Amino acid sequence: MQGKRKTVLTAIVTALFSLSTLLYVAVAEEKPVKVRKDDIPKFFVPRPPSSENFPCSKCHQFRGSDKTRRKLLEYHTTIELKHAEEQRWCYDCHEGDKLRLQNGRLIDFDKSYYLCGQCHGTIFRDWKAGVHGKRTGSWDGEKLYRLCVNCHDPHQPKYKPLEPKQPPVRPADIK
Repeated sequence: MQGKRKTVLTAIVTALFSLSTLLYVAVAEEKPVKVRKDDIPKFFVPRPPSSENFPCSKCHQFRGSDKTRRKLLEYHTTIELKHAEEQRWCYDCHEGDKLRLQNGRLIDFDKSYYLCGQCHGTIFRDWKAGVHGKRTGSWDGEKLYRLCVNCHDPHQPKYKPLEPKQPPVRPADIK
């Protein structure tokens, strides 16, 4: 009886070992998943810049840019900066017809997520994963990712308070 148990146990262990080896080989032979370098979603709906102020060069080609921090009294007076206004100034983010990153690199307005992501890293991570912001499209196909500026004013990104609406009428209260 002992010999039979030992033989059965050896057969089971051998079978499990063989099975685990086959599984390991099958997994190892799978093609590796290609990971994009920047892992940025590739479909966007960029917000067109303001036709009033863009491109900047339409005015600034005729007048120089005064990079001195000051209250704007003559041009861009409708822009009120309420976004780290003690630490930020126009030229921290803007340079000509481009946006300026902290490292000095210039990017187009349709890549503004890089600019926002410098300070808002966790939100940027969530946006790339599709958790923050709006995206539409196929579940397993092409998607349209809205840029930060589609929902947030870059100069005043905090949402304005909303007035709550009246609740719906309950069916029992309808007369």
